[in-house]
Amino acid sequence: MSTLPDGTTNARETERRSAMDWSLELVLLPVSDVDRAKTFYAEQLGFHVDVDHRAGESFRVVQLTPPGSACSISIGTGITDAAPGSVRGTHLVVTDIAAARAELVERGVDVSEVQHFAEGGLVPGPDPQGRDYGSYLFFADPDGNTWAVQQVASRAAGR
Repeated sequence: MSTLPDGTTNARETERRSAMDWSLELVLLPVSDVDRAKTFYAEQLGFHVDVDHRAGESFRVVQLTPPGSACSISIGTGITDAAPGSVRGTHLVVTDIAAARAELVERGVDVSEVQHFAEGGLVPGPDPQGRDYGSYLFFADPDGNTWAVQQVASRAAGR
């Protein structure tokens, strides 16, 4: 296996070495009010409610999946000891950042303007070259867990 100048390994070689597929399926998000968070994710973000299961007063799990995603989130009671609002920078990927922002605004989400990275950090507006992974917007859930939405337009072409 070759090591790249930054100390990482070549991903293709690592992929060839692994006989097992590894699929990220679920991300736990700590929240203080399960019903409030469920409403935010289902009604404001449009995530599908897959499961809402209670097993007594001390356990509840709500699993929600973003449209088109193979990975879901879970919120609930008794599923994590992480502090509500402590998850930072979970990414969603869209093919059209402007349309995604318009939809979030229409749904009442407090979302940033579209931004891109330039020398010195984030600056207003989409990536001038329209590059994949170049344009972002940001929002937080009611507890302060933060999200980044990034544009990968090539996914629309089936890449």
